[in-house]
This record gives sequence, C-alpha cells and structure tokens, in this order.
Amino acid sequence: MREKLTVIKVGGKIVEEESSLKQLLDDFSAIEGYKVLVHGGGRSATKIASQLGIESKMVNGRRITDEETLKVVTMVYGGLVNKNIVAGLQARKVNALGLTGADMDVIRSVKRPVKDIDYGFVGDVQKVDTAILVDLIRKGVIPVMAPLTHDGEGSLLNTNADTIAGETAKALANDFDVTLVFCFEKKGVLRDENDDDSVIPLLTQADFAEYVQQGIIQGGMIPKLENSFEALQAGVSEVIITLASAIRGAGGTRIKK
Repeated sequence: MREKLTVIKVGGKIVEEESSLKQLLDDFSAIEGYKVLVHGGGRSATKIASQLGIESKMVNGRRITDEETLKVVTMVYGGLVNKNIVAGLQARKVNALGLTGADMDVIRSVKRPVKDIDYGFVGDVQKVDTAILVDLIRKGVIPVMAPLTHDGEGSLLNTNADTIAGETAKALANDFDVTLVFCFEKKGVLRDENDDDSVIPLLTQADFAEYVQQGIIQGGMIPKLENSFEALQAGVSEVIITLASAIRGAGGTRIKK
C-alpha cells in the first residue's frame, strides 16, 4: 500500500490576512502524514505594485505580467508570502521548505503563447520533476510552493497556483496515494450559488456532466472541476473542494472517478 500524501492549495486571501493565516497554519500543521502546501498571493502583489506605482492589469481573473510586474510577483509570492508561511510552520514545529518551480528544477513551464491576449511572463506548465521532491518529503520536509515557475533559460514565469497544485499532485501520484484539496471561499460545489449550505457532497464525472447541462454548475467552477477530473484520470485518488477552515473536517465536495 502506498503512503498517503495531501496536497493543499490555498488562495492569497487566506494567507494574506493574519487571522485566517494563523488558522490555516494550525490546521495544516495538524494534518497527519506527508503533505504539500501551494499558495497564492495576488492581493498582496496588487497592493505592493500600487505602492510602487505599477498598474495591475487583469483579464478574466488572470494577471497580465510585464517585466515590472514580474519583479513584484517574484518578490511577493516567492519572498514575502512564502516565507511568512514557512516561518509560521517552523514555529509550529513543521519543517517547511519554501520553493518556486525554479528551485531544484521542480516545475518547468513555457511562456504562454500570444493569441487574443498577450499575458506577458505567464507560464503554462510543461514538466514537473518530483524526484528530489519525493526524497525531501520522505525525509520529513514539507514543501511550500509559490506560484512561480521557470522556462529553463533564466526566466521566471508567473503561474496559476491551481495549475501548480494540480500538476504537482499528478506528478506525485506516481509515488504516493494523493489527495488534492482546493480551498475556496465556499463550503464546496453548491447546488444553489445563493445557498451556502447547498453543498454537493459527492461528485462523479457523470454527475458533473448532468449538473452542467442543467445549469447547476456554471461559470468559473466548470474549469476548476475539469481540472479536478483530469487529476483523477492522471492517478490522484481524490479531489476535495472545501473551505480553508475545513481542511481537517469531512465536509466539502469530494470528487471521485
């Protein structure tokens, strides 16, 4: 039987506010077994960019990353946010190691090609090399991954944290029994977006197709769930969508093959 590993992805809002970060660090520290944390940090990047006189441009929730913006997100994601999390985990006796995709060549990306929009220095994940990562995890080191990758030619690339979590979970599924947890601002996937208690507890691919057809699942939740089913097809055992404050509980939406 393969050892269990939990990959948890949290958005910037959770790790950027003192009270929610404290709860996250307490809850994450209490999770038993091997684990990996992937985080965002967009609100902090926008705030610091503004203080530096750099305008933040977003298209469909994605940040346009020019050269100056890349400097900001590198400082914020790989530095400020990442090291705050690492220091907080160390204070809780969790031996955390902060990483970008460039460290140990863990995640290599290609710069997103220009189609309708030029996103600038934004990366689409090409390869995840988990050989050293697996060794570190088995030695008791907890990776804390920032949403940055590299192209292998010296350029860092701003990369979606959901994508990093999904691709890392898929790669680690070759060595572990992986559960992937996406933390959102809702309790799970909802039957009624206006009713926070209408959580769908279990979701299969057949259910998903039916709910999309009925208009119950729509908008930005569709690509999130498509990514979840791709992870399952690639060997991840289970995907959970829940609140960050519920990562130790049995709630949320569990997605299975």
